[in-house]
Amino acid sequence: MRRKLLIADDHQLMLAAVRTALEDEVDIEIVGETQQGPQLLPLVGRTSPDIVLLDLHMPGMDGLRCLELLRERYPMVKTIVLTGSDDPAAVDAVFARGAVAFVQKTVHPGDLAAVIRQALAGNVHYAAGYGGQHAPHREWDLTAREVEILNALAAGRSNKQLARELWLSAHTIKYHLTNIYRKLGVAGRTEAVHLAYEHGLLDPLPRTTVESA
Repeated sequence: MRRKLLIADDHQLMLAAVRTALEDEVDIEIVGETQQGPQLLPLVGRTSPDIVLLDLHMPGMDGLRCLELLRERYPMVKTIVLTGSDDPAAVDAVFARGAVAFVQKTVHPGDLAAVIRQALAGNVHYAAGYGGQHAPHREWDLTAREVEILNALAAGRSNKQLARELWLSAHTIKYHLTNIYRKLGVAGRTEAVHLAYEHGLLDPLPRTTVESA
């Protein structure tokens, strides 16, 4: 069954990028686009989307207010916030207003369809750049997503498990791992976990879990 998607973003290039990323997906149909916050609710009423992809910074009515009105008037429509922000306060704000996912615009285009499917399935999550539990570690210049992946490595997750649990492509997982190894100056996952654990980059874990990673 095809699911209907509406996109709201004030940048024409971003609208075009989303269209390109989803053009070959047979189960997702883009039924509307808008660059203006006040146009969103009327457009939802006309197109009856299953899900809305919403930027936070919309002219005329910001994304947070759009979320409030969507939840009030169209509670069955799910909303993914797609934004350039990585502010933890923004994450809390969008979920408090009913968003089902928070996704940074740095998301790999090939992962966007998977994010939409997961949101439609009712799974609340973060994607591309914000892990929800850790701020970026400045000393090593690790992003929050990289810290999240490091913790998953310490728990013994394989690349395949990481891709499945984080709803990212194998290509994106490898990209993140390459960046982690480069920043930490290590050759692989075992060295990365031990170095990160020794320097307090990871949450405390049982010793046996770390040594078996």
